[in-house]
Amino acid sequence: MKRLLLGDEAIAQGALDAGLSGVYAYPGTPSTEITEYIQNSPLAAERNVHRKWCVNEKTAMETALGMSYMGKRALVCMKHVGLNVCADPFVNSAMTGTNGGVVVLAADDPSMHSSQDEQDSRFYGKFAMVPVFEPSSQQEAYDMMAVAFDYSEREHLPVLMRVTTRMAHSRAVVEVKDSPRAENQLNYDSVAANWVLLPVNARRRNNYVTAQQQKLEDDAAASPYNAYIEGDDHSMGIIASGIAYNYLMECFPEKCPYPVLKISRYPLPKALVRKMTEECDSVLVIEEGQPFIEDMLRGIMPGNAIIKGRLTGELPRTGELNPDCVKKALGIASEETFAPSDKVAARPPALCQGCGHRDVYAALNQVLLEYPNARVFGDIGCYTLGFLPPYKAIHSCVDMGASITMAKGAADAGQWPAVAVIGDSTFTHSGMTGLLDAVNENANITVIISDNLTTAMTGGQDSAGTNKFEAICRGLGVDDAHLRVVVPLPKNMPEITRIIREEIEYRGLSVIIPRRECMQTLQRHLKQKKAKEANK
Repeated sequence: MKRLLLGDEAIAQGALDAGLSGVYAYPGTPSTEITEYIQNSPLAAERNVHRKWCVNEKTAMETALGMSYMGKRALVCMKHVGLNVCADPFVNSAMTGTNGGVVVLAADDPSMHSSQDEQDSRFYGKFAMVPVFEPSSQQEAYDMMAVAFDYSEREHLPVLMRVTTRMAHSRAVVEVKDSPRAENQLNYDSVAANWVLLPVNARRRNNYVTAQQQKLEDDAAASPYNAYIEGDDHSMGIIASGIAYNYLMECFPEKCPYPVLKISRYPLPKALVRKMTEECDSVLVIEEGQPFIEDMLRGIMPGNAIIKGRLTGELPRTGELNPDCVKKALGIASEETFAPSDKVAARPPALCQGCGHRDVYAALNQVLLEYPNARVFGDIGCYTLGFLPPYKAIHSCVDMGASITMAKGAADAGQWPAVAVIGDSTFTHSGMTGLLDAVNENANITVIISDNLTTAMTGGQDSAGTNKFEAICRGLGVDDAHLRVVVPLPKNMPEITRIIREEIEYRGLSVIIPRRECMQTLQRHLKQKKAKEANK
């Protein structure tokens, strides 16, 4: 059966057809659509596949390991910076091993369309000593899921699957199976000692996993996803990985005249690399992201083959690749059909009209005119746009949850006033522990939890703390007298500015929760309500 699918959708369907029992994720572009697809899948509903959002990527990874421990298959999804959040359980998962298959999907964002950096997740796979799959097409993304789950169970290791923005968010026709595989049965085959990482157990597992690496490399070399394609012109060989292989093929619709080594599975198959360097005068490495393969080649290539790629300037050092820059590296004339037009006016992102964050920043800016040395520490979410005109309201944005801890650090240094602005979903993701630090020292900061009742930036997914924030703050020890709730509307501006001023003047920790539903989800809910009423 053929279907037109996004790369993310192909991954999700591939996981379902491979006998998935649970998907664990925190929304983050460009990975969000994987979990949403499974949430809307009739098969997932029929089988009661777990498909609710997690509080953050660390809890997602740990819960997936619990499912694996019981013998069932679990998929963990995140964007690249989410892999930093779950690095502790992810790296340790190679030491515990797997029982049921575990696939960790990391969606990288070269060119930083909606991210803080261009981190390349393949380095995590090498660091953790786990196999890495990198599909070059939507069909491969679908097919690889079954292979990855099987391999995870056979080798008792998690598999990291890495995609990039263009793979995740472009569509292609995908041939899918007519009948999905049955889910694994609950089993108790886990070796308990492997899952208890006391040093005596961890040392044994570390030796075992280290010894596994040669087999993983041999399997990668024999994999159909890694292919050595002969060419007539040996003046140059080309190594292309993941979606970059597609860009190469667009440059040569008939046949590439040079030998090509297609890489979609790691560890890097050194035997195939050496074959190319022995036959070719130079090697061009085309890979999306950082020069991961290019760097490794310099240590394993014999002879005098010249290595070309991102590090030597043939390809741009940063940002996404496209067929135009690949043509340029190959010396093929190009009209740069993928170059941005200078005739299109720039449209920087902006907070939606009617957004509650707008009223929060308007009130905060009004009050802070009275405090010329004020510093506002922002966080990850729609409200990060408060840095841009017309508000220009925040002075930092580093990572999820950093607003509260950075405000506390600034206050520890003597800064006053120090204000933290954090969203509802980000607060439950990574802000609660920072608030506990602030409570324990009664830090002289004002924390604004701007609650729009959803995870708005990634499309309006459920927020884990909805209707719980006052209880969470009280449970962490926030003084009830300095826990204030307001409704961010223009008509309430006098009340909001008064409360912000009072809490800044209070020399200790205070929390203000402006609460009003996101305009996007409000409109969606109103439409759903009208539709229900019309169907009655």
